[in-house]
Amino acid sequence: MSARSHTRRDPAESGSIEIQLPWWAIALPAVAFAALLLLILNPVDAHAAAGDPAVTNLLERIQAMVLRAAP
Repeated sequence: MSARSHTRRDPAESGSIEIQLPWWAIALPAVAFAALLLLILNPVDAHAAAGDPAVTNLLERIQAMVLRAAP
């Protein structure tokens, strides 16, 4: 009586990995990418928030100090 040959391959030996993702794991990043792409293509819809004048004044002073310090 001869020994049976082992025909079933171990998944680790085949070199391929089978991964199953839920539908939302593909859909959510795709929707986010599309939304960001639309904002880039149509910048009219992307409005900047109105800043506080004190914050704007502080940032302008910092920018002026950095530009003066640069050689």
